[in-house]
Amino acid sequence: MRVLDLSRLLPGPFATMVLADLGATVDKVEDPRGGDYLRFMPPQGEGGVNPVFTMLNRGKRSVVLDLKTEDGKEALKALVAQADVLVESFRPGVLTKLGLGYETLSVLNPKLIYCAISGYGQDGPLVDRAGHDLNYLARAGVMGFTGPADGAPQVPGVQIADIGGGALYAVIGILAALQERARTGRGKMVDISMCEGALSFAAFGIGLRAGGMEFPRGQDMLMGGIAPYGTYRTKDGKYVSLASLEAKFWNAFCQGVGIETKMDALMPGPHQKDVKAKLATIFAERTRDEWAAFADEHDCCLEPILEPHELESDPQHMARGVFAAGLGNPRTPIAPACSGPAPSQGEHTTQILTEAGIPKK
Repeated sequence: MRVLDLSRLLPGPFATMVLADLGATVDKVEDPRGGDYLRFMPPQGEGGVNPVFTMLNRGKRSVVLDLKTEDGKEALKALVAQADVLVESFRPGVLTKLGLGYETLSVLNPKLIYCAISGYGQDGPLVDRAGHDLNYLARAGVMGFTGPADGAPQVPGVQIADIGGGALYAVIGILAALQERARTGRGKMVDISMCEGALSFAAFGIGLRAGGMEFPRGQDMLMGGIAPYGTYRTKDGKYVSLASLEAKFWNAFCQGVGIETKMDALMPGPHQKDVKAKLATIFAERTRDEWAAFADEHDCCLEPILEPHELESDPQHMARGVFAAGLGNPRTPIAPACSGPAPSQGEHTTQILTEAGIPKK
């Protein structure tokens, strides 16, 4: 499977990283004016390259093409003729203006799967609007569910729209299109809106409201509204997560700490303030490690909240080989290993163009 990756920064490169980990040959097309500028954005690691770039572009090859020149456009068309998938993350219409849009490329290669990842999709009133992860989460309503009822919506600690709403839906769309192509012999356009992808992550809250259950932000049972589903500070100043949503898990926790099991703790309401205060006092009596030991003995959905520097040495992650390639290079859940090192800019230009039958000038 041959993939042309014209994308930059996070969403597109993450999607093609997954494809590379699954065994696809991914050729990263970079322009001669710096290429993917994530390469040299701070902080810079070994060789002056951003470590996030190194992770996202592992196992890929790099070819430098200037798509603003006729030679560059013709070279890309030659590569497209041999490709199965093209991934791009420009604003809608950018490649069309260069004469390299889906309508043009699909004529050259009717089997091509063309995946465009954008903020708001290939049409609609926001088609030309710039944005980033936080903007898509805001427009999708995700941030409307995130944070306390009496405070501002909170900035998530991970890029939900970029990775979940964009990259992973792109991979799903590509794999589905390839399956369809196997039946029909024809490729297709895959239009990925990161805003719409992020909106799908709000399915639980939207579903509740569609059913007539309206909660203020932060008071839904899965969003901080009940004491058995929350985070708590421990004796040593660290934190744990408790998610005893089902009666059996809540009962196991209560029995383990020696308090009466009250099932109304599993329902939102004004009584939750007192339940949360009681649990806060209980969790402050033991260290995080002591609570981790407690979780080993009591099946109650309790886990320590690990800090980033603790991930690589966590027994579960070690046993599963998640960080076999190092902390900055976790494997994806559907691939047994990472696909290899990231390329230097233009490292494989001659090789890739030769394979496409383009003579060296």
